[in-house]
Amino acid sequence: MKEIFTAASVEEAKEKAAQAFEASIEDIEFTVIEEPKKGLFGKVKGDARVEATYEKPLTKADAAVGYIRDVLEKMGIENVSVVATDCDEGIDIEIGGDGFEDLIGRRGELLDALQYLSSLVCNKIDREYFRISTDCNGFRERRKEYLEETAVKIANGVKKSGRSRALEPMNPYERRIVHAAVSQVEGVTSKSRGDEPYRKVVISSTERRSYNNKGGYRGKGRKGGRGGKPKSHYDITTSFEKDYKRPKPEDDLDLGSGLYGKIEI
Repeated sequence: MKEIFTAASVEEAKEKAAQAFEASIEDIEFTVIEEPKKGLFGKVKGDARVEATYEKPLTKADAAVGYIRDVLEKMGIENVSVVATDCDEGIDIEIGGDGFEDLIGRRGELLDALQYLSSLVCNKIDREYFRISTDCNGFRERRKEYLEETAVKIANGVKKSGRSRALEPMNPYERRIVHAAVSQVEGVTSKSRGDEPYRKVVISSTERRSYNNKGGYRGKGRKGGRGGKPKSHYDITTSFEKDYKRPKPEDDLDLGSGLYGKIEI
């Protein structure tokens, strides 16, 4: 922005500019247009006029919003809407546009990509942690409800059958949602296994099934409550699942965290 300020002296004109721009004098570029003139007996005539030019520093929120808007426009999406709202440690961004909601994917892949890339852009401005969360018409909340319902349903199935189940690969934030939901079901536990981007949650029973002295499971058998022959056990674990590594730190239940932690580039 550029504006001319008038005052009794050049210094006073500069101070007026700093107040108007809400910036320090050092961050403003000044051009003196006119200085007060001294008349007879040292009397000062006229005022000082300075032209002040100031470019407001780009904030992380501005950078994220501008980046997302630019990407969507280049994708050919019309009537783009990108609105940022301040939140703890960052911003929540609501995205809209003609046909955008149809492109975000079943699991919100486009939202995740825009969130991740805009975070990288912000880190180029300042490496201090700044959380960005992207959403479109309540998609994140609907996805959260679906994950919770699915996790509880599978956990109850595991509790009944005693067999472990692996869910589809998910990002850290979604895995935390699943872990939290599973923790509400007694008799089961959950751990994350594998490497990104194929890391997934595996739900297992905490109740070990024991055999009776006749070779069957304790309790009712197939016929009249007698123990029958134990079913043959087949190892249906895939070679990929056998290579799962130990749990990683993101398996905690801190649901207040953003989708991604601090990104170092």
